[in-house]
Amino acid sequence: SAAASVESEALFSGMKDYEEYRKRMNGGITHKALLVDAVGTLVVPSQPMAQIYRQIGEKYGVKLSEDEILMRYRRAYEQPWGRSRIRYVDDGRPFWQHIVNSSTGCSDSQYFEELYNYYTTDKAWHLCDPNAEKVFKALKKAGVKLAIVSNFDTRLRPLLRALNCDHWFDALAVSAEVVITFASGDRGQGFDPHFLQGRRSFSTFGRTGSSLSTLG
Repeated sequence: SAAASVESEALFSGMKDYEEYRKRMNGGITHKALLVDAVGTLVVPSQPMAQIYRQIGEKYGVKLSEDEILMRYRRAYEQPWGRSRIRYVDDGRPFWQHIVNSSTGCSDSQYFEELYNYYTTDKAWHLCDPNAEKVFKALKKAGVKLAIVSNFDTRLRPLLRALNCDHWFDALAVSAEVVITFASGDRGQGFDPHFLQGRRSFSTFGRTGSSLSTLG
């Protein structure tokens, strides 16, 4: 209706005016801090998971095809993790050992360690965008605080060092290291990066939700 159209235009105009106001107040930028997810936003695997499981596993007796490994992996990953309500605790080894065993049928500890350690290297991962460094440096130069907030295990820190991008960020929060206890006393499975918006979880930032943005 005409009334709804007028109301929508007024809302859009108000939002635009507010963004312009924030730009003027913050030196041309609309947000003072940016929270970035890791996997799928900053980094991605360089090869299909099943391919690596099979290739490394061949010398340990893994005979399954990549399709079989992928099917078993998905089935294992979707099942509740019985030892804890949080999958990635500390280095996440018990969880990932369960996944590897279930996916390949191989329980050789040397196989698991080789596979586990492979995923801390720059052979296993690469940056999603080769221009990412330019983007993050420009944001930092503009005064935006940057942090990675990710559902990952403790391998994330050495991985970021291996990719030479850890120094781009002012803070790093990893779900395996940070456990959020909700008001009910229940513990969630990792945490949602959006949970940090509007909270002083990062003393480095001290930002409110209106000046925080999430990516990923």
